[in-house]
Amino acid sequence: MNARNYGIVTAAYWGFTLTDGALRMLVLLHFHTLGYSPVQLALLFLLYEFFGIVTNLFGGWIGSRMGLKITLFAGLATQIAALTMLSFVQPEWVAVVSVAYVMAAQSLSGIAKDLTKMSSKSAVKLLVPSTGQEPPSSEQQLFKWVAILTGSKNALKGVGFLLGGLLLGWIGFAPSLWLMAGGLAIILFAGMILLKQDLGKSKKKVKFSQLFSKSREINILSTARFFLFGSRDIWFVVALPVFLKDALGWSFASVGAFMAAWVIGYGFVQAFAPSFVRRSGADAGARAALLWGFSLVIVTAAIATAVHFDYHPTTSVLLGLAVFGIVFAVNSAVHSYLILAYTDADEVALNVGFYYMANACGRLVGTLLSGLLYLTAGLPGCLWTSAAFTLMAAVLTIKLPRLPAAIPPLHKPTDPAP
Repeated sequence: MNARNYGIVTAAYWGFTLTDGALRMLVLLHFHTLGYSPVQLALLFLLYEFFGIVTNLFGGWIGSRMGLKITLFAGLATQIAALTMLSFVQPEWVAVVSVAYVMAAQSLSGIAKDLTKMSSKSAVKLLVPSTGQEPPSSEQQLFKWVAILTGSKNALKGVGFLLGGLLLGWIGFAPSLWLMAGGLAIILFAGMILLKQDLGKSKKKVKFSQLFSKSREINILSTARFFLFGSRDIWFVVALPVFLKDALGWSFASVGAFMAAWVIGYGFVQAFAPSFVRRSGADAGARAALLWGFSLVIVTAAIATAVHFDYHPTTSVLLGLAVFGIVFAVNSAVHSYLILAYTDADEVALNVGFYYMANACGRLVGTLLSGLLYLTAGLPGCLWTSAAFTLMAAVLTIKLPRLPAAIPPLHKPTDPAP
């Protein structure tokens, strides 16, 4: 394994993730304070998610032709531009102008996020080679390092949530953005100096038509990813923070701290997902996706039922969210491993870009529904819709083909007598 380059790519992704998490909390809490409705708050993130779709689709193609180093650094530079642009928003602007301006800036941030994510996740496939090992050994290494990258990223995103809430109350909206842009610029220049290796450039010319020509397993997994991440964002993006702020009367710092704690815990679970999967008695392939997918359906439906019937709603939401986070994190880690396991190294950027395009589609739909459903049906409506999305994601995994086991069982079966 090329540990040096893996470390550089991971550090760049970590730096971006801190700013991405902080920016989401800054925008959400700042504009909620200015009196924006849940639907208006959802609109602020609409282009962020939409341009994530476009970026993943074309970013994978660009990465295959030009290399992942180019797309990684382009993502960091675009985030710096987005942070700087947002710092010029003024509270006295007319609402429609302010919303349009923030949506435009958020579109840049959406492009930045998915360029960086696609580049980093694809790089793992290239930096963690099989080293001549036969499955399951090579698959164990891939699952391990994918889980570490994904888990650490989400833990740091949670730290970013906390950072955003603290910075908003400490130095205000614009200074927070300037501080983050400066820190990210340092990471960008350091990465440009240290990362020498070209990554992900296809050996053959990649045709534009290949963007939509995918294998059956890639299509199934991408569709399942759409519903999986839509299920989370339907109640997590807008509904939950507004519920905590308005219904429970929490402060900005408390909302930021809670969201941060959840995402940090979610990240740690992802990092140790191989252990959770092993103890469930499944490998990291289709069987694990199926088992953990239907477990998420049960958890989400249970939370929705408790809130619907007003059974200790505060406790049900907070404890339910903790259990949801554990099961969702394992689901996400298994899916992130599968997309690389189903992909050839020469097509990794194309397929990962397509997969995260579906992820961004789910987030866009989930974000929009989060605002609309909370306004019209409250938190119960968000949760029931989330349960329906988890069911769709789980059903789709039934059709996934089997892979060589990525992790060994806890106890090896005894060899049969000769």
